[in-house]
Amino acid sequence: MSDMNQKVALITGASTGIGRATAEAFAARGAAVVIAARRKEELERLAGEIKSRGGKASVVVTDVAVGKDVERTVAHAIETFGRLDYAVNNAAIEGKLAAITDLPEEEWDRVMDTNLKSVFLCLQQEARAMLAGSRHGAIVNIGSVNSFLGFPTGSAYVTSKHGLIGLTTCASAELAPRGIRVNLLCPGFVDTPMHHRGRALIGDALYDKLLSERVHLRRAGRPEEIAQTIVFLCSDAASYITGATLTPDGGFTLTV
Repeated sequence: MSDMNQKVALITGASTGIGRATAEAFAARGAAVVIAARRKEELERLAGEIKSRGGKASVVVTDVAVGKDVERTVAHAIETFGRLDYAVNNAAIEGKLAAITDLPEEEWDRVMDTNLKSVFLCLQQEARAMLAGSRHGAIVNIGSVNSFLGFPTGSAYVTSKHGLIGLTTCASAELAPRGIRVNLLCPGFVDTPMHHRGRALIGDALYDKLLSERVHLRRAGRPEEIAQTIVFLCSDAASYITGATLTPDGGFTLTV
């Protein structure tokens, strides 16, 4: 399928997991991809794989919590491929899990900078680039089921993900009338390095219990499944979807 030929997609947090799968999914549909993250080796390996299959990919090593880095990343997309049509703001960290009474201020700031401030910075630069090019576009922010569910010791991570709902709806209200759709995707259990770390933290027994009793499909999602939903939200097939929160979670949040 090559219905995204001549289009350009920027994906942050693209070195592993959902970000990596999303870059591959866009490339498979013909889009040129700009892949951004902090780990150069993983990015270059991914770019090489995409190019070996006939795709177009360019690497940017960046820290999305730093405004100048974000500005440079978006500028790189324009300089390399001449345009920006799609953006996926996926970079995030889980941070340190600790009780509110024990969580260091600097850890709170680190999580907020990476998970929430970075999305504001990316949205700002991505929207400016799309508007300057006088072209329609689509942006997908990546949240989590923790964008609306909390858990003990997760105050920093959960708050950062909750904030994406408000940021996304405001961005959509401002940008959709100008041709840029903005949506939020909130995955549940997905087989990624972050979730592997979560499994190790809570233990196999509790993790498997949650999958078997709370997730209707009785399994974790695959990064490729989430990536296909992201690409759909950017595609013309989703042309009337904006300001929405979609939850590909296998039914997790529907179980009492």
